[in-house]
Amino acid sequence: MDILETNIIEFAGEKTINVRALFVGEKLDLRTLENTNYLGDSPLTIAAGENGCAVLQRYGAIVLFGINPLEEVAFINNLQPLITKPFKESEFEEVQIRLNPDSKEVITDNGVIELKEFSVERLQIVADVLSKSVILSHYENTIARVFDKIEPIAASIKRFGNGRHGGEDLLKLIGNNIMVQQTMIGLVEIEDKPEQLWDFPILERLYVRLEDEYEIRERNKTLERKLELISHTAQTVLDLMQHKSAVRVEWYIVILIVIEVLLNIYELFFMA
Repeated sequence: MDILETNIIEFAGEKTINVRALFVGEKLDLRTLENTNYLGDSPLTIAAGENGCAVLQRYGAIVLFGINPLEEVAFINNLQPLITKPFKESEFEEVQIRLNPDSKEVITDNGVIELKEFSVERLQIVADVLSKSVILSHYENTIARVFDKIEPIAASIKRFGNGRHGGEDLLKLIGNNIMVQQTMIGLVEIEDKPEQLWDFPILERLYVRLEDEYEIRERNKTLERKLELISHTAQTVLDLMQHKSAVRVEWYIVILIVIEVLLNIYELFFMA
């Protein structure tokens, strides 16, 4: 069966296949692959391995369907020249999808995703949610490490009235927050629905169920609140440092004025 004409992927007749989503780097340059024979676009979907396929996202996420571990390693290695700033350790999520023509397209109690058919559009919907989930996991872990740094700063503010922290480090924290927000809002568009729903509104229910199962919106809002707290904490410490610096300058000016007055008194009484 011609998968390009029917938009159905056979997976060598398998009824249940493994799916693995990875966040491999900050960006994927897909321009060269767009000229190849692909299964679908927006996002780019190509054949991979002997019988599987892969959905590639420009923001660095890859979702592999029906690919064994050896095929995965070879596929990722071939993609290395296209990955911008690859991560040393890729965040990943794994799940199984099962073909069931009579299914209501739900997630079973044991976490298996049931689909009526292995159409490219359905796989792209699954890939969209898994991509967002794996990216959220990556930044959730990153922010958790940042919180470990912020805790002693907050304790220092409470105890000493200042952050006792380098301004350069705090600026890095703010800069990192901006980069995360730019990725989540500008590139990934976490809360935006995939384009496939415009052409295939029948898949809306599948998308909503998957989005709810992986708590995409809830996790994104939690992450946003944490980012705001980090930025607020860093900005507060910077403001305290600037205030302390301003007070120090004021004291320097007062001291200089006092010295000048003393010199004038000395000249008036002892040099006359």
